[in-house]
Amino acid sequence: MTEKELAGVGPGVKPKNSPPRVLALCSSPRRNGNSRRLAEALLEGAAEAGSQTDLIQISDQVKEMLRDCRECRKKDGSCSIEDGFRDLFFEKALPADAWIYATPLWWYGLSAHLKNFLDRIFCYITDSYADNETVIEQLVGKRVAVVMSAEENNLPARAAVLTEVQELCRYLHHPFVGFVTGIGNSRGDVNADPSDSLDAARTLGRRLFEINETNYQLDTIRAKKVWDVAEPFYPVIWR
Repeated sequence: MTEKELAGVGPGVKPKNSPPRVLALCSSPRRNGNSRRLAEALLEGAAEAGSQTDLIQISDQVKEMLRDCRECRKKDGSCSIEDGFRDLFFEKALPADAWIYATPLWWYGLSAHLKNFLDRIFCYITDSYADNETVIEQLVGKRVAVVMSAEENNLPARAAVLTEVQELCRYLHHPFVGFVTGIGNSRGDVNADPSDSLDAARTLGRRLFEINETNYQLDTIRAKKVWDVAEPFYPVIWR
C-alpha cells in the first residue's frame, strides 16, 4: 500500500464487514484454561454488540515453527509448511475486522503458540510471495485487543507483552484498543478473580469498535476536553 492509502488506516477506521467479524486466537494448549475463558467472555460482549465472532485454538491449526524461507519456500513462492496455518490465516484471520490475542503469561511474555502464529505471517508478506501486496492490503487496519491470564498481579510482570503487542500493532497499522488481565493459575481461577476480569473482557468486547486509540504527537490537533468527543474511547490500558 502507498503512504496515501495508509493515511486512511487509523484508530477510527471502520470495519470492512457488516456485521463486523471478530476472531479470538487462543494460544494456550489448555482448552478450558483461564485465557480462553477471558476470550470467550470478550466474544460474548462482542456478540451482544452485533459482531460475528469466531474462536480458534491455535495449537489445533499451527503445528510447525517458522523455518528459513530461503531454503524451504516452494519454487512458485508459496510456503512449503504443510499444516493448518495457511487456511487459518487466509480463511479466518485476514477476513476478520478484529483480532483478539488470548494468551497466558509464559515466562513474562506471549505464549509460544501465539508468537509462532505471528512469526508465520512473514511467509506471506515478504516480496518472495507473489501475492504479498494483496495480503498486506487485507492485513492492515484490524483492531487488536489482548486478554491475558497471569498468576502475578504486579503490573511490571505484563510489561513485555504490552510492549511487544504495541510494537506489532504500530508496524501493522492495527489500532490497539484494549488489554485485560485476569489473575489466575489453576483452571477456572479467573472466575474467582475479585476484580471481575471476565466482566471487563465482556465490556471490552461490547465496545471493541467504539474505542479509539490515541497516540498524540507534538503537532496533533486535540480537543480541549477528553470525554466530550463524538466517538467514545478508552486508553489502550484501561484495565
